[in-house]
Amino acid sequence: MAGKVLVTGGGGYIGSHCVVELIEAGYCPVVVDNFSNSVRESLRRIEKFMKTSIEFHELDLLDRAGLEDLFKKHSFIAVMHFAGLKAVGESVQKPLLYYQVNLTASMNLLEVMQTHKVHNLVFSSSATVYGDPQRLPIDEQHPVGGCTNPYGKTKYFIEEMITDQCKANKDWNAILLRYFNPIGAHITGLIGEDPQGIPNNLLPYVAQVAIGRREHLSVFGNDYDTPDGTGVRDYIHVVDLAKGHIAALKKLQDNCGCKAYNLGTGTGYSVLQMVKAMEKASGKEIACQIAPRRAGDVASCYADPRLAADELGWKAEFDLERMCEDLWRWQSLNPVGFSS
Repeated sequence: MAGKVLVTGGGGYIGSHCVVELIEAGYCPVVVDNFSNSVRESLRRIEKFMKTSIEFHELDLLDRAGLEDLFKKHSFIAVMHFAGLKAVGESVQKPLLYYQVNLTASMNLLEVMQTHKVHNLVFSSSATVYGDPQRLPIDEQHPVGGCTNPYGKTKYFIEEMITDQCKANKDWNAILLRYFNPIGAHITGLIGEDPQGIPNNLLPYVAQVAIGRREHLSVFGNDYDTPDGTGVRDYIHVVDLAKGHIAALKKLQDNCGCKAYNLGTGTGYSVLQMVKAMEKASGKEIACQIAPRRAGDVASCYADPRLAADELGWKAEFDLERMCEDLWRWQSLNPVGFSS
């Protein structure tokens, strides 16, 4: 199935690591990104260390005409859809922006795919579709849709759009990958997570405290029903996550219809455990202050990843120590991210 794969949001943290794995696996990625929360430099660096060139278009998926032009020029065997706004806290404050951008972009993409008979899709979804967990670990049969924030709702609504499209058109195949919490970076330390502005995710913030860019970490809530009172999440190395997308791409060849898979490790770590792990990796003390809980956060969330192991032949390989080592290498080589 080697051929051209459209990667939307391919300049971003997860998208760029998937571009590397696509090239490794013999595919030809074509990247589109509007760089609202990423930079072109990530792709330049991949070109350098992979010794290849990457076709790239600065394009917003809200630009329907631009998307049509792109599909006219290429024969894509599949699409990997990462593009979208992704900050939980911001989505609570700006729900209409999230619905406008994430849903309209995805609708445009699906319609253009349908017009140009591109019927294979890997969608970057999220464990937020499960809402407040009714049971742990979370398997794919866990109810979805009880989302605690607008970001999660957009992921859920897009999953529903894709599911309905596959039901209506039997020649469509789609895999919905529900991520838990990606962290870490490529082993070269040349690409990694480079949040624009204040990081919304825990580990980039912790790394910025360790490197001296931020004074302290605010721990949002220490009164959750968890072993140390802080939120528990399933953290997965971004390279493991990227390899899961290649496994999903291969699964599409089986004409699998629409399938959902969790990508996680199955192990939950608390905020304070993550801080300790980063202190060990960096050799730095990380100052913490307890702050009130954040709207939309849940106490614990970790995956049952067995279905992906059984059906995709995929399993997370890297442990927490490796995730933190790779994150620290990226952060210490790039103290101010790609702009350095």
